[in-house]
Amino acid sequence: MRKLFVAAMMFGLLVPCGPTAPAADVEDGFVSLFNGSDLTGWVKRGGSAEYAVQDGSIVGKCAPDTPGNTFLCSEKEFGNFVLKLQYQFLEDGNSGVQFRSAARPEGDGQRVYGYQYEMRPGGDMTGRIYDEGRRGHKFGIIWLDAHTPQDRMDAAQASNQAGQWNDVEIQCVGPSIKTWLNGKLVVDMFDSLSMKGFLGLQIHAGKSGSVAWRNIRVKDLGESKWDSFFVKGDDGNYQLSNAKFVLPEEWSFTEDGVLHGVHSKSQGKDGLVISTDDYDNFIARVTYRMHGGNSALYFRAEETSAPWVLRGFQNEIANNGKDSALWHTAGIIDGKTIPGRGWIVANDELVETVRNKNDQWNTTCTAAYGDRLVQTLNGFCTSDIVDEECEKTGKLGLQMHGGTDCEMFFKDFEVMPITPEMMKLINRK
Repeated sequence: MRKLFVAAMMFGLLVPCGPTAPAADVEDGFVSLFNGSDLTGWVKRGGSAEYAVQDGSIVGKCAPDTPGNTFLCSEKEFGNFVLKLQYQFLEDGNSGVQFRSAARPEGDGQRVYGYQYEMRPGGDMTGRIYDEGRRGHKFGIIWLDAHTPQDRMDAAQASNQAGQWNDVEIQCVGPSIKTWLNGKLVVDMFDSLSMKGFLGLQIHAGKSGSVAWRNIRVKDLGESKWDSFFVKGDDGNYQLSNAKFVLPEEWSFTEDGVLHGVHSKSQGKDGLVISTDDYDNFIARVTYRMHGGNSALYFRAEETSAPWVLRGFQNEIANNGKDSALWHTAGIIDGKTIPGRGWIVANDELVETVRNKNDQWNTTCTAAYGDRLVQTLNGFCTSDIVDEECEKTGKLGLQMHGGTDCEMFFKDFEVMPITPEMMKLINRK
């Protein structure tokens, strides 16, 4: 398995982050992003709100009844990090902290999009994750952290101090995103849409709102990278990397790197791509479209003598409401059938809402972390379960189901292992 976490992930190596406060003012390993006197290192994007430095804090004030949300954005981008700051509402409104964010042209200005730590004066919803300018409110879904327990949100909200300073903490490590409010854990989720971007302080458009931020400091932990199973060779043609084909005659790459598979009903054996390595804790994703048949993204699977070869979990690809559902398949070992567990979890109603139809591309994603298994389809979490019976390691794979006519197209088949160094941070409470 390749080392995918850059050298800066090691706790002793930090990357300068711009203006710094005296070392005594920040915790070990953290660097200040605000010098206390001006907005050096920050740039405003979006709407008409104004930002200024007052009494050692950054203060943002809404421009009433003007369009567009406004963001004061860090010039530096961060991948893996721990961000800490304090905020106080000076005038009721709506606000948030952007992270792993970016901007696109919109009219005469820029539209910020990406993850947002929600902030509200009364504490309700504070610490939840909204996807500004991207997935937020799409299909009527507001929050990315759909599986955050209510009692955890209630405890965090109860810690809110209206009209006083409150402590924010955001941690991103590979696919893991965690947030705290006043030391209370709010969100613990896995997501893979963005792995790097700038930070931002939001003032929401509306009739009023003013927020102060201070003690803004960050620990830069480098950046995690995806490892692709589809790579371009020295001859300019695409090929598998760290993986093998079963029934290689059924597979071929297009010039632009799409893996095309055609499987006949007369062939009882599965056509497969199987990883060389085993993966225990990881996030993996693939983008697909299909014509007929049945397919899957296998994970934590073992090779057996069964015609379908792999025994283990399938992130289902069926071109219907079972996409991204979890199926656990049987296998044959030493001539003995080892039963599977069948359907583990499905979410047909949500899947049919977020699934792209009519031969469009879909992206399915699996995060496996210990006993926790998380599935997403096109960026929306379809299940997040703890399965104590699950296998703890095994192969990744792509399937064309045997005994059926099937045509598959796969692209961007990638994995990001979660290393022991990353786990130390992810396991923080």
